[in-house]
Formats: sequence, structure tokens, C-alpha cells
Amino acid sequence: MTGTTGRLRRVAAIVGIGLAAAAVLTGTAVAADSGHHGDPPRVKGTPCTASADACVDLANNKAWLIDDGKITRGPVAISHGGQGKETPAGTFHVLWKDKDHKSAEFNDAPMPYSVFFADGGIAFHQGNPNNPSAGCVHLSAADAQAWFAALEVGDEVQVH
Repeated sequence: MTGTTGRLRRVAAIVGIGLAAAAVLTGTAVAADSGHHGDPPRVKGTPCTASADACVDLANNKAWLIDDGKITRGPVAISHGGQGKETPAGTFHVLWKDKDHKSAEFNDAPMPYSVFFADGGIAFHQGNPNNPSAGCVHLSAADAQAWFAALEVGDEVQVH
């Protein structure tokens, strides 16, 4: 099976290169959200792929909810971890949720509508989208409620 899979990947790569070359020769633009070298295509307007249920763009302080490759909410304003307490980048999965969570690390500070997705207590939760966090992703009250309602344990979160 490995040989067949490897051959299929090489054929797909060659076809992709051929399509890109044809686009250059004909002056046709290649879609900005298409994947490269066999990568899955990106959800248009986001840095995330269609497998994501939640997408975070740290550089631009934006986030989206995605369902079956289509944006259902966003972009919305966020804030994330400040220097020394950065929000981790990568692909994660929702670990657990707590509507009325209190931070054990920060004197029982309220973290309403928490959706935990990374080790170290990293979560989406209600907070001021203008203030850096200790690694979490702050959302407005309405957006935190939407993330809490939409995301389930096991859903994919992509942080870029």
C-alpha cells in the first residue's frame, strides 16, 4: 500500500505543478486559498484549512468559527497571550468546556464561557479583546457565548 500511496502523492504533486505552470502560461490566477504541494485548501479569508472548527489568526487578532469549510462567524476581534505568555500555535482539539470557569492560577478570576483546547489551561473565553491574556484567546461576551455554543469536545482548533 505504501508504494501506491507514494505514487499517488507524486502524481498529485506533478498535476499540481502542471496546473500552476498552465496558470502562469495562460495568465490565469491561481486561487489564493488553494493548498500547496498536497496541502488541504484554506478556508477563504482565513489562515486555516477546512478541517478546522475554530480558526485563530494571532498576527491579525482575528478568529472565526467554521463548519464544513464555511465560515459561520467572523472574523471577530480577539486578544491573545502577551510576551512571555504567548498563545501556542498549532492544531489542537477542544479538551473540555466550562461555562462558569474560575482561574485557579489567577485568584479565581472569572473566565466565562471557557472552551479549553491546549495544555496549560489555554482556552477561548470571555475577556477584553483589547487586553493581552496569559495565553488564552479573549473574545467579547457575545462571541464567547457563540464559541461555547458551537464548539464540542474533540472539535479542531487551528491557531496560526
